[in-house]
Amino acid sequence: MIGKLKGTVDEIGEDHVVVDVHGVGYVAYCSSRTLAKLSVGEAAVLQIETYVREDQLRLFGFMSALEREWFRLLQSVQGVGSKVALAVLSVLTPGELANAIALQDKTAVSRAPGVGPKVAIRILTELKNKAPAFAGEAGPAIGLKQELGEGVAPAPVADAVSALTNLGYSRDQAANAVAVAMKTGGEGASSATLIRLGLKELSR
Repeated sequence: MIGKLKGTVDEIGEDHVVVDVHGVGYVAYCSSRTLAKLSVGEAAVLQIETYVREDQLRLFGFMSALEREWFRLLQSVQGVGSKVALAVLSVLTPGELANAIALQDKTAVSRAPGVGPKVAIRILTELKNKAPAFAGEAGPAIGLKQELGEGVAPAPVADAVSALTNLGYSRDQAANAVAVAMKTGGEGASSATLIRLGLKELSR
């Protein structure tokens, strides 16, 4: 099994890259987000997921081990194969995906080509309890976002997020700002205090 490729980018296709490793060209299928970070002639290190089937051997390449974990996780959802998993990772970073699942944000997941409302809901539902462990940089506020997604967040918190969202910020931006505001204002802070501190955070 191949777990990592380290070599020179030989060619970049629409959905794949060819990495030259000591004269051998390996084809690795990647998300468009990963392909955008690669350049022909430059060195590259890709985390690899190897798929072996009766009639084919396929390599899937990722910039980080976390992205590869999400690729595996997504395919544990009914109706999600490698193509759809890559499509999701093309529009959302691992952190953004963890946020979307925590907030139960169907719209964000549905932006991926080939992901309809039913599949998006399945992804949100089936991965809800796994998102915190794979949140990466989104980790600090993930608990709050899960409470918001499940509708069990304290009233001042929910009101503050709602108010910031009404001002034009995304639910994810609002939740991040309120999470920071809670650290400053304390657990018992009023919605007005959280809104004020949240706006201060968002204006940085």
